[in-house]
Amino acid sequence: MARYEVSYCLICDIGKIRKINQDNFIADGVYLKNHESSMGEPLRGESDAGKDLLLGVFDGMGGEECGEMASLIASECAARTVRADGTAPVDLLLDLCTRANERIYRYAADNNIESMGTTGAMLYFSKDGISLCNIGDSRIFRFVSGELKQISIDHVAPYKIGGKPPLSQNLGIPPEEMQIDPYVATGEYWDGDVYLICSDGLTDMVQEDEIARVLSAYSIWDAVPKLLREAIENGGKDNITIILCRVKKKRSGFFDLFGRQRR
Repeated sequence: MARYEVSYCLICDIGKIRKINQDNFIADGVYLKNHESSMGEPLRGESDAGKDLLLGVFDGMGGEECGEMASLIASECAARTVRADGTAPVDLLLDLCTRANERIYRYAADNNIESMGTTGAMLYFSKDGISLCNIGDSRIFRFVSGELKQISIDHVAPYKIGGKPPLSQNLGIPPEEMQIDPYVATGEYWDGDVYLICSDGLTDMVQEDEIARVLSAYSIWDAVPKLLREAIENGGKDNITIILCRVKKKRSGFFDLFGRQRR
């Protein structure tokens, strides 16, 4: 089994319209703390060969500070997540969602907050492959050979309120109202694969074909600030969080849940 490395670059920005940043993220244990509004510069990193790596985006929902607190709680839970020997990454991600959901709805109940929650979109890299977990409408894409393909599932209602359909799933739902049901999948990774995890502050402002064009033309280090600029220039109506990661070194595998066949 070949070894691998994953390089990543991310930015979390308040955008042009919002007064606060309700987005947060997790990147190898790092997240936004103390209700920071934006990152000054992109965060860059690279995993050690063979080391587990968790990357994810959380887009908070609710009134002033409520959504920001929900995404912060989810990021804190993710930062404290450590895989025990023998635990499958998918089970780890589902447990993370359960713990974050409980902490968020209990915080809301303790503070008399009627509506508070966050999306979650995460990728977990390990020596055994890649595991995906998402809930809500923050998206995960795979970019290979010039093709951008969404590999997460949007949890949205089949009707609209205003311009967008409301979420049918998120973190922060009391269990007496609904059991959360995150989408999970596992697969293999390949040398040169690029993955994008982002909040809808990007996908609502920049079309997928334009995102693919940027990813084709730039390295992940240059693509992140480029995509942020385009989202802001196109209106910047929401908070914008972008994580790009690139797999280095080839790893053999078989047909996987992301639709790729053995090479």
